[in-house]
Order: sequence, then C-alpha cells, then structure tokens
Amino acid sequence: QVGLVESGGGLVQPGGSLRLSCEASRIRFTIGDMGWYRQAQGKERELVAQITWDGRTNVLDSVKGRFAISGDSTEKMIYLQMNNLRPEDTAVYYCNVRILFNTAEYWGQGTQVTVSS
Repeated sequence: QVGLVESGGGLVQPGGSLRLSCEASRIRFTIGDMGWYRQAQGKERELVAQITWDGRTNVLDSVKGRFAISGDSTEKMIYLQMNNLRPEDTAVYYCNVRILFNTAEYWGQGTQVTVSS
C-alpha cells in the first residue's frame, strides 16, 4: 500500500525542539507540493507549513520564526524542524504530498507531538 512514513514525534517540554521526518519513497509519481498539517483535539486540521512545486514556502503565522520546513521532492523526504515549542503546538502532525499537476494526494499516519511540562 502506498503511503508516507512519519517519525520524530514525542513529548517535549515548552521551549524544546523536535524534528519530524516523512519518507515518501514508495510514491512512484513526481511529487509537487509537500507539507505538514496538524490537528489538535477538537479542532480542524490546519496547514502548518508547505513547500510548493515551484519552490515557494507557506508557513502558518503562529509558527513563523519557530518552525521550518525543508525537503527534497527528488529524494522524497520532508522535514519539519520545530523549535521553541509551546503547549498550543500539541497536536497530531500529518505529512502530505500532492502529485505534480494532479489532484491525487497522500497522507502519513500521523505522529503525536505533545508539549507539556
């Protein structure tokens, strides 16, 4: 089954850091947009950060200056470096890739990030 494999979540204290990784090597098509979403309990899923097919980066305002997305569509790896984490960053984080010039997209299984003292 085609899918994305995520890793790197966990429990961290406020002010700490985590790095999420997403492997998309099983996707055989050319990747376009790559991104990370999150869903906190009782809330809708939201886009955290994205690299578009043409190299632009979109970042959620509340994480600007703290989170950084990086990735390589050729290597099919996506990363999210999260610094100065806050309790409100607690959520399940999902990796997402979209096929270039296609409506098809794939999601990771989700990885829990909990920020608590």
